[in-house]
Amino acid sequence: MVLIWGIPSESPIQRLLDELDTLGQPYLAVNQRHFSETALTLTVDTGGTLDGTLTYQQQFYPLTTITGLYIRLTDDETLPEYQCLAGSDPLRAHARQLIQRLMIWAEWSGCRVVNRLSAMASNNSKPYQAQFIQQHGFLAPDTLITNEPTDVLTFCQHHNDRVIYKSISGVRSIVQTWQANSEPDRLALIRHCPVQFQHQVDGFDLRVHVIGELCFATRITACATDYRYALQQTGESAVLTAYDLDDELAQRCVELSRALGLDFSGIDLRITPDGAVYCFEVNPCPAYTYYESHTGQPIAARLAEYLSDHDAYYQRIWRL
Repeated sequence: MVLIWGIPSESPIQRLLDELDTLGQPYLAVNQRHFSETALTLTVDTGGTLDGTLTYQQQFYPLTTITGLYIRLTDDETLPEYQCLAGSDPLRAHARQLIQRLMIWAEWSGCRVVNRLSAMASNNSKPYQAQFIQQHGFLAPDTLITNEPTDVLTFCQHHNDRVIYKSISGVRSIVQTWQANSEPDRLALIRHCPVQFQHQVDGFDLRVHVIGELCFATRITACATDYRYALQQTGESAVLTAYDLDDELAQRCVELSRALGLDFSGIDLRITPDGAVYCFEVNPCPAYTYYESHTGQPIAARLAEYLSDHDAYYQRIWRL
C-alpha cells in the first residue's frame, strides 16, 4: 500500500491519487488537517527493527503494509484546525508529535519514500545546496550574500547592474531584478536580513523533474525575471514546452538528485547561448502539476509507478 500524507486538495496530491487509481494501486491518503483523527505509534523490536501502527479515522494500518510513502506537508501553524486551538490544548502537542513520529519512521523505514525530510532540508540553505550543485559539474552564477548595502552597490557595479536577488532559505520568494540606484531606501532594509544577489545569466530556463532515474525536462520561455510570476511582472504568461535532454545532462541531473538523497526533485537550470549549463537550485518537493498541465508530460503517472514499485517504471528505464 502507498501512503500519501498532506493536503489531498493540493493539485500534486490530487494528480498522484488519480494515477494510483489508474494503476489499481491500493493507497491511503492521510489529510494533514485531520490530525485529531490520526495517530502514529512506533515500536522497536529486540532486533532493532522499527515498526508500528498508523490509526486514521478509526482504522488501523500496520506500518509493515506500507511499501511507498509520499510526503507533502504544510506548516501546522497555517492549518485552520490548528490555529483555532487554545495555546494549552493537548491537540497542539499531538499535531507536532505526529509529524515528529512521521519523520522518524520515514527516515528508518524500508519503504520507498518521496522524500525523506532530512533530504528535503538541503533546500533550507541555498548556499549549502550550491556546493552539491557545483560538485556535479553545474555552473553557478556569481553570488553575493550580504546584509551590507555598500557590498551590494559594488557587486552591481561589477556586473553592470545585471543583478537579481532572492531569499537564501527554502521559503518561496519572487526573484526580482535589482535596480541599484533607484531604491536606496529599500537597500537599507537588507541590514535586517541577509539577501542573496546573483549575476543575471542570459539564456533560457529548464525545469528538470527527476523521478529515480527518469527525467522530464520543460523549457520555459518568458520575458519575466521569475517565470512563475510572468503575468504579474510583464503582463504576459510564460510558455512551457517539453524539451529533450541529452543523455549526459540527464545523467548529471539524476546524479545530483541522488547525491542530495532525493527520489523526486525539480532542478532549475539555465542554458546560456553558448551552451553552458547553470543550476540555480534543486526543489525537494516540486509543484510538478504546473509543468505537467502545460506540456502533457506524464510526471504524475511515472511518480505513481515509482512509488508503487511498478514493473512499468523499470521497463521505461531499461528502454532508455
